[in-house]
Amino acid sequence: MDLADSLRTIRKRARSIVLCVLLALGASLAYTLLAQPVYSASIRLFISTTDAAGGSSSAYNGGLFSQQRAKSYADLVSTPALAQSVADQLGSGITPAQVAGAISASAVPDTVLLEVTVSGPRPKEAQAIANAVGRQFPLLVQELEKPPAGGVSPVKISLVQPAGLPTSPVSPDPVRNLGGAVVLGLLLGVGIAVIRERLDNTVKDEGDVRALTDAPSLGRISFFPDADKSPLIVHEQPGSLRAEEFRHLRTNLRFVNTTGQVQAIVVTSSVPSEGKSTTVSNLAITLAEAGMRVALIEGDLRRPKVAEYLGLEGAVGLTNVLIGQLSLTDALQQWGDGNLTVLPSGPIPPNPSELLGSSAMADVIEKLRSDFDIVLIDAPPLLPVTDASILAGSTSGVVLIARAGVTKRDQLTKSFETLAVVQAPVLGFVVNAVQRSRKEEAYGGYYGYRAEDEKDTSRTPTHARTVTPPRRDTTSTEYASGPVAAGRHDRTR
Repeated sequence: MDLADSLRTIRKRARSIVLCVLLALGASLAYTLLAQPVYSASIRLFISTTDAAGGSSSAYNGGLFSQQRAKSYADLVSTPALAQSVADQLGSGITPAQVAGAISASAVPDTVLLEVTVSGPRPKEAQAIANAVGRQFPLLVQELEKPPAGGVSPVKISLVQPAGLPTSPVSPDPVRNLGGAVVLGLLLGVGIAVIRERLDNTVKDEGDVRALTDAPSLGRISFFPDADKSPLIVHEQPGSLRAEEFRHLRTNLRFVNTTGQVQAIVVTSSVPSEGKSTTVSNLAITLAEAGMRVALIEGDLRRPKVAEYLGLEGAVGLTNVLIGQLSLTDALQQWGDGNLTVLPSGPIPPNPSELLGSSAMADVIEKLRSDFDIVLIDAPPLLPVTDASILAGSTSGVVLIARAGVTKRDQLTKSFETLAVVQAPVLGFVVNAVQRSRKEEAYGGYYGYRAEDEKDTSRTPTHARTVTPPRRDTTSTEYASGPVAAGRHDRTR
């Protein structure tokens, strides 16, 4: 992963990184507010030697002797003997264990000074213990350094800096805690983002799909957060960058047709929620805008969405035609200026695969191919059900939709293998919901396609006419394979 990939990952996972920082800040703030304040009081002791004690004839040698002693005395400060004598002197309910736990000492480098620090929850108590250490420690050293034959100790400990009363706690430190939390949150967030990106097996752009197939890329559609609310972006925001991307898809699809015959194209995906219905609806509109007579078949008889997106009546349609209940002419509905004709799914049958693989379905496709310039079929996903594979056998080919960040590479591989088994030609693929780079957004703005144009959802689709469903028996309708409630019209995903 190079620098560009790392920056792209950070930008893509920015929300996760910010969440980690906020969680770290929250934990740090809670600790800072709930932690008991700790106050610190310090004293400084000066260590000196006498000529009589060590027989030293030089002040230099005496200084070296004192420095060596200072390092040993730093460990001596926390001994039980000193803690006991300090506790006895204070006599205020403080135990030797509490004294020993509160004291720490260190020798100041390259000096004969010993610094003793006492920490505690109360400022006066820390000050009292520190000053008591300053009085008791010289006595302890004098006793320990006394020569065995008697006489005066060669080491003298002097208190040169008594402890003052602490005015503010040394812990917790809000600035240090919150600053450390920000750094820790960033490191944790970026680390998680990189790991997730490494483990992510989904496709990100056309390059990832090209590595899996020889089929051409027909285009890509940029990510739009309000796609569910405004699925027909070509009609509702015709000046947007995404609308232009659908026009680019239209152009590429027209160049794929090298035979000159009327194409019947199945538009499908590997798994649900990859945007196939949105893509085929917008593609149909762009083809109609170019002057082509377009027939759009809602071939997803399980979870249809095209009629809902286009605002058409979906209670009757393809299912009624396939069982002979309604003629094809009566089931067709026009949308827009008349170049786009839609065949909704109709009621959901119990046997979608059998109906789509029937000779009646083949007749419907051939009839529409004779009357229109192009026929588009919105089919169910390839992997969960076999409907799209069945439809592909009686059409010109398949356009496979993949969604960036959703479709996995192994799912796409299996989809291409499935189409190869049924010998269905793959006309190409489209990658949906691709994240734009900053450079691409800048280019879009240069050519007049601004990101803010896609936020205007004030325009609503208009339709040429409203179709009233024919009167029918409200109890049941006989299908070729059995009865289904005529009023059943499930539009949920």
